[in-house]
Amino acid sequence: MLRRIEFGVLALIVLVGALSTGAQFLWFLVYLGLLAVGGAYVVTRFGLADLEAGYVLDRVHAQAGDILRASYTVRNTSRLPKLWLEVHNPTTLPGPLPGQAISLGPRGEQSWSVRVPLSRRGHYRVEPLALRTGDPLGLFESHASVGSAANVIVYPRVEQLPGWRLPPASIEGTHAHALKTPHTTPHAVGIRPYTPTDSFNRIHWKSTARQGELQVKEFELEQTADVWIYLDLEARHHSSHDDESTLEYGVRAAASIAARALVENRNVALTATGQRSIVVPPDRGPRQYQKIMEVLAGVQADGDKALVDFLVEGVARLRRGMTAVVITPSLEPKWVRPLSGLRSRGVATVIVTLDGAAFETFYRATHVLTPADEETAAAAQRGARALRHALAEHDLKASLIVPRQSLALQLRTRMGPRQAVRP
Repeated sequence: MLRRIEFGVLALIVLVGALSTGAQFLWFLVYLGLLAVGGAYVVTRFGLADLEAGYVLDRVHAQAGDILRASYTVRNTSRLPKLWLEVHNPTTLPGPLPGQAISLGPRGEQSWSVRVPLSRRGHYRVEPLALRTGDPLGLFESHASVGSAANVIVYPRVEQLPGWRLPPASIEGTHAHALKTPHTTPHAVGIRPYTPTDSFNRIHWKSTARQGELQVKEFELEQTADVWIYLDLEARHHSSHDDESTLEYGVRAAASIAARALVENRNVALTATGQRSIVVPPDRGPRQYQKIMEVLAGVQADGDKALVDFLVEGVARLRRGMTAVVITPSLEPKWVRPLSGLRSRGVATVIVTLDGAAFETFYRATHVLTPADEETAAAAQRGARALRHALAEHDLKASLIVPRQSLALQLRTRMGPRQAVRP
């Protein structure tokens, strides 16, 4: 815009001088300027004509830490060259999609690809491909958008949990581990040759026809019952920022536990207590994995409702044989009481506490900030002692999560009430 103003002022001065003096040189400059401006307009006007362009993303669902690859192709179907083109995708991804300036000859084509690390979970948008061209003098520009926008969902990082198991259910017909059974159950896991004691209704006729001998289905007992995960997102209890925060570790713990339970063919449900309560009803299989991960990809520590209120409302859904997994950084002992009666109802409890003081201390140390004041540290210690006594009163165990340590190891370490929360 500034260049247009400068060129306009200069052209006006030359025109006034040519009209007032009649000098041939000045009239030559006037005609030359008209020719340059007209040529610049024509070049810009047709700069995006007869172009074919597009982009393709190699995935729209990924996990934090993956690499997103975008492939671009721009083709000139005209007999005239395209002197200068700028191609880029506006996006909200953690890292920008790098643009590129290219030139194309007659009937020319150019393809390239870019790679962007997906460092953070979340819901992101990639806007339509933006094309821009202009004239060499910088007087005119032409813009165009090609294609449609794409939504990219980056799931939280899922860690493997070797050696970690949910508590067994005290309910008939279930088992804590995969166990073959001679009885018919809803879980058929394979086939084997027929034996004289097998029932005829267990014969798998397709396999029998394919192998030429009788084959029967094998069944497993259903493993311990449903898992219901409660993720506390009340804003005032979460601390630190970025990847080393109570929020990210809590989300990662919820994702890892859900993934492990779904691999074991369990029904898994999720309640996230953020600004609005999000409830994913219990289900199993890949579709449930996708639902839970999409929710966890977008949650933030923006809730204002206490965890105890959500637990009071939520435990009514739990039935005998289920497992309640509570993930929270809260030091308020009130949320322990709704869990105290679950054992008598045959509901197991897994508690994952996030050490907010440790996360805050780590953040301040890594960002060279002043340590927390003594009053804040003392309040955290008092809250930890109160929570420790509440856990001890109801004989509950918990896992303590601190920054920069293996999540799998910390979840596997089920500490007693006196160890679960630091004093």
